[in-house]
Amino acid sequence: MSTTITTNTSVAPANMLTAVNINKPGCPRKCGNLTVPYPFGFGTGTGRSLCSLGFWFDIKCDTSYSPPKAFFMMGSGDTQPEILYISETQMMLRNFQIASRCYDAKGKVISDTPSSYDLIGSPFTFSYTGNKLTVIGCDDYALITYSAGTVSEGYKYDYNVGCLALCSNPNEVIHGSCSGIGCCQTSIPNGLQSFMITLSSLNNHSSSGVSSFQPCGYAFLAGNDSFRFSGAADLSGKVVVNRTTNEVPMVLDWSVGDFNSISGNRASCNEAKKNLTTYACQTNTHCVDFGGGGYHCQCLSGYEGNPYLKPGCTDVDECAQGSSNPCSMVCVNTHGSYKCSCPDGYYGDGLKAGTRCTKMINNSTSSLKKITFGLGVALGSIFLFLVGWWLYSVMKRRNAVKQRAKYFVRNGGLLLQQHVSSDEGVVERIKIFTADELEKATDHFNEDRILGRGGQGIVYKGMLGEGKIVAVKKSKVLDESQLGEFINEVVILSLVNHRNIVKLLGCCLETEVPLLVYEFIPNGSLFHHIHYPNEDFLITWRMRLQIAIDSAGALAYLHSSSSTPIFHRDIKSSNILLDEKYRAKLSDFGTSRSVAIDQTHVTTRVMGTFGYLDPEYFQSSQFTEKSDVYSFGVVLVELLTGQKAIRSTQENKSLTSWFLSHMENSQWLDILDPQVLQEGAKEELLALANLAKQCLDLDGKIRPTMKEALQEIEAARSLHLSRINHQDVLETQPSITTTARRRTCDGSAYSRMSNLENRSLDSAELSLLFNPR
Repeated sequence: MSTTITTNTSVAPANMLTAVNINKPGCPRKCGNLTVPYPFGFGTGTGRSLCSLGFWFDIKCDTSYSPPKAFFMMGSGDTQPEILYISETQMMLRNFQIASRCYDAKGKVISDTPSSYDLIGSPFTFSYTGNKLTVIGCDDYALITYSAGTVSEGYKYDYNVGCLALCSNPNEVIHGSCSGIGCCQTSIPNGLQSFMITLSSLNNHSSSGVSSFQPCGYAFLAGNDSFRFSGAADLSGKVVVNRTTNEVPMVLDWSVGDFNSISGNRASCNEAKKNLTTYACQTNTHCVDFGGGGYHCQCLSGYEGNPYLKPGCTDVDECAQGSSNPCSMVCVNTHGSYKCSCPDGYYGDGLKAGTRCTKMINNSTSSLKKITFGLGVALGSIFLFLVGWWLYSVMKRRNAVKQRAKYFVRNGGLLLQQHVSSDEGVVERIKIFTADELEKATDHFNEDRILGRGGQGIVYKGMLGEGKIVAVKKSKVLDESQLGEFINEVVILSLVNHRNIVKLLGCCLETEVPLLVYEFIPNGSLFHHIHYPNEDFLITWRMRLQIAIDSAGALAYLHSSSSTPIFHRDIKSSNILLDEKYRAKLSDFGTSRSVAIDQTHVTTRVMGTFGYLDPEYFQSSQFTEKSDVYSFGVVLVELLTGQKAIRSTQENKSLTSWFLSHMENSQWLDILDPQVLQEGAKEELLALANLAKQCLDLDGKIRPTMKEALQEIEAARSLHLSRINHQDVLETQPSITTTARRRTCDGSAYSRMSNLENRSLDSAELSLLFNPR
């Protein structure tokens, strides 16, 4: 405890990088220009280090350089990158992992160097806030494949994030822009510890003479705002490689906490505190959970130092901080805090931010005057408080109204009003919800209510006041270029009314990010049921046929039966949801476009999902109804084979090319899902396989329309139902001793009844699929 009445210069509390003691006794503080605070320390990385918290935090200081350089011990030889900076939560490394793929003038691959790194089991993750996947090229796309699962289960590379860079000549690229022309960037997932970056090309650099000015494509992880695209100069030679290695760091997040080999995660604060022997936070500190696993230690308010280093954080003497001293006259330092007071002859609270200290007047002022003065001050303070509170309430209400109006405009309210004025039917069935209603319905957007995450936002499960279950889509923060996509989804879903299309119930535009309210579809996506099947409930061949009919009917309605033809533009198995009866419903219309009846295509920037995109659309940027047909063909192949659109094997990554090659070689039966092969007859399977092949034809004009595709699937379903009904009749048929006449009569009756049922079924299905509810 100390007392002072003096003022000097301001002193900021010291942290783990600036404190007097940041290392264990006898351990170096620096390697060259790099400050190395505990839990990091210099060691060999092979065992218990005397200077670090553990071998994961060992750093190699190479004194052969002048000045010396520090290297990351996670790796060996050339895979030990140089450490450029260490902060309280992150580490910056020199970028040494750059993927490349080069071609000769004929499009032949002459070199292919992927980039990979493995930090699994370590306290480090590749920072999703500090890095971006960057691709340089004019006919190149890169996939960063990352692992999932736990150590006990074994890690598999089965998740992909991609980025596509295109251009036809170097004059097209824009210096400083990575928007997809010559250069593209995309975010990486949170918690990433292991990855592989691979490069591919749409045309192997053989079209438009790309190889003449850009023989190689490049991809790498780059720190946010540290890489700036240099335009045409980065397309030729290895200029971009050298510049990235020298100037663009890769950022790691770090944390502490024991590793749990069963869960595959590091201990949280609550878990770590159960074992004080290994708990890293010292005295006068508090623990903060890290989102990627593990935790950080921080000094308590009023304390400073390195929170990981014994004996912990020490008290900050606020009274010795000079001009930043909080007291106007007398300051008394206490543990973690301070007290201010006034000396004799002064009155006030002693705080610079309060009434400070005022010298008393030494005269014979009567007690009545003192009381009057005190009452006047008290009443005046109350009056000012009431007036201030009233003004605050008025201003708060005004600001709330202004803020809601501002959000309404920013979230596309004016654009929606334009659609309403031009078409009165756009929102006649749409309810406008308040922000309070949807916050209550989703329990303030609780993460436990999340149903899924998509390209345009996050979907929550909610319950309205009347008990109705709904899905609430909370869009990502939009810029002006994305407002059209959001309003486009509202307008399109208000125009369509079909049992196999997810129904839009309403929207809310008065929040920071726009909200859409849909009917709740309880049984998840077709993607989940095909690729992650539940052994207790499998999607049968008959159900797959019905799902294909439902999806085809919805698309046929959009293309030709709705009031205005609509192209969906993102047909994939994850956008086909299954209701309580496992009937299909199309969803996610954020990229859809409506067109005039006499219009054959729309020209847009390329949007969609790898594996489902129409190659013609890739080349021309012109989307037609046949582009939806191509994507539907990929879904048919998924239903037949049970394989993903981008397969996990290194050879034949594309499901479509794998399927078509087996069709050409008459080996299509070899690749069918075992359950489909067991339940379906050959003629039914061949009919659907041939339809999928037609839908995937590279020439869009040859592909069938969705109405024609629907008829083909219904014919296959009729074959299936006839075969099943015939089997049922055989199982229940009377014994062979029954008279011939009896058999003949029964057979005739059954034949007539079966034909009538089949005709009634087809008519009902067509009416159900093409006519709005």
